[in-house]
Amino acid sequence: MRISTVKRTVVYVLLTIMSVLFLLPLVWMVRSSLMSLSQIFVMPPVWIPDPFKWGNFKEALTVLPFNTFFMNTIIIVVLVLIGTVLSSTIAAFGFSRIQWRGRNAVFGILLTAMMLPGAVTLIPTFLGWKSLGFYDTFVPLIVPAFFGGGIFNVFLLRQFYMTIPRDLDEAALVDGAGYLRIYYHVVLPLSRSAIIVISLFTFLGAWNDFFGPLIYLKSTEKFTLALGLQMFQGTYTSQWDLLMAASAAVVLPCVFVFLIGQKYFLEGISLTGLKG
Repeated sequence: MRISTVKRTVVYVLLTIMSVLFLLPLVWMVRSSLMSLSQIFVMPPVWIPDPFKWGNFKEALTVLPFNTFFMNTIIIVVLVLIGTVLSSTIAAFGFSRIQWRGRNAVFGILLTAMMLPGAVTLIPTFLGWKSLGFYDTFVPLIVPAFFGGGIFNVFLLRQFYMTIPRDLDEAALVDGAGYLRIYYHVVLPLSRSAIIVISLFTFLGAWNDFFGPLIYLKSTEKFTLALGLQMFQGTYTSQWDLLMAASAAVVLPCVFVFLIGQKYFLEGISLTGLKG
């Protein structure tokens, strides 16, 4: 009993140390965003701003049209979330709950696509969207989410759906329900935690996406927060107090979203893949 207690204590101590190490960059960014430029790099470091310069946020977010960048990002994130959740849940349902010839072979081929580097398809994909007249629009950033929602998301949901007893499907079929009703009334309500997991992944990926907007957007009024922050960094390189304030304003929404959904995130990860 004593040995297990010692082991548990050691594990908790190590986890605490690692947590502090991982949180230090975030804490440093937030404290720097509330300091004057002269306070940031003093030695030894000062961790509590004196005084708190809340005006850094207002100044940093008004020198560039961050309100426009924020609205553009929200539009993209919301539509990508809707498309990803809708299409990936339907695709995963087809690969897990419906029997059809060649199902496993098709799914295996899809999984092999995960091993294909994105750089291989970057140029033909860009040329395809440009030839369709969608360069410098949000279309290339949003529409792909409505066609599958990402192979990884389909795989994750399929593995979760495989843990749901098939007796529920059979009972619904006996009662006269079709596959769409089974999908909507049986599978989706039991998959809330898994859907929240892919929603978190999708939100974080779309919110922080830099490469996609960099490739497809050229007009400043269409920039997202990631591009706006890069523009800010290139323009105000030496003003670390404002740069940290702008960075904190972009990063903190992701932190809050993850903190809100972490319970379902851990639950969905722990339940996914138990059967299959």
